[in-house]
Amino acid sequence: MTTEMPGVPATDTSGGTTDRAADLVLVGFDGSRGAARAIATAALLLPRAAARVVTVWTPASPDPVLRHRVTRLARTLDRLGALMEQESAADAEQTAAEGAALARAAGWSAEPVTHRAYADPGAVLAGIAGDLHPRAVVVGARGLGGTAAVMGSVSDLAAHHSPVPVLVVPPLLSHERAAAATGPVLVGHDGSPGAEHARDAAAALLPHRDQVLAHVHHGGTTERDGDIPSVAVDLHAHGRGARAVANALDAAAAERDAGVVVIGSRGRSALREMVLGSTAMAVLHHVHRPVLVVPRHASQG
Repeated sequence: MTTEMPGVPATDTSGGTTDRAADLVLVGFDGSRGAARAIATAALLLPRAAARVVTVWTPASPDPVLRHRVTRLARTLDRLGALMEQESAADAEQTAAEGAALARAAGWSAEPVTHRAYADPGAVLAGIAGDLHPRAVVVGARGLGGTAAVMGSVSDLAAHHSPVPVLVVPPLLSHERAAAATGPVLVGHDGSPGAEHARDAAAALLPHRDQVLAHVHHGGTTERDGDIPSVAVDLHAHGRGARAVANALDAAAAERDAGVVVIGSRGRSALREMVLGSTAMAVLHHVHRPVLVVPRHASQG
């Protein structure tokens, strides 16, 4: 089944409910290869979750071939609008069902959901997350660079506006995907309350994973924080500005074979631009691991 009412509990194929806040993850799915890989990777990090797989659609968004046929069939503008909406809704339902099937194959219970909207899908997912309060939102990323990255994407908007943690999965090499199954959680840490909250939220979301703290600053030596291994990440070796933070975290993640990199959405010093800033963009688009963005007030479930 599909539904356009995100506040109403959805029913899975066995007659149970998938809208359990303790287990629920919200997945943005557009039928792309990147979205499919995001589900497979997220299931390695968050096994046994209950997924709400959401396809956001507009009345003008059916497959291009179908859109051409609809245009030829319609004899009036009113008929054209009605056909566009009908075919767009049906196309979205099929896409969401395919995403739910992939989620089930990955080991999750899953429910397909369609949501009609005119806003950017990333903002829509953030809004639905505010209604449902899932454990996390999962989205794929295409790893944009240069000007395209600055212009934003679904993953950017979801990460910047969601009230719950957002897991962004970029294109990964085979060993990076394998690390998602068992690798440690690398937490970008600058000593701020926001970074500490991100660390705690990651521990609650990924309770069976080891953590490594990556202290991001200029200069320093490897440290330990109690029983948690720590590594000092010196930005001088990685360039300047936001890209230096991303490069430093990416290098630390590769060295430790991390399964996921965690950043807080608010911080100070090197990470102080995390909210709608260039540092967040750089980390999301240039770290070659899944990235978990934790907002300051995210629930730890």
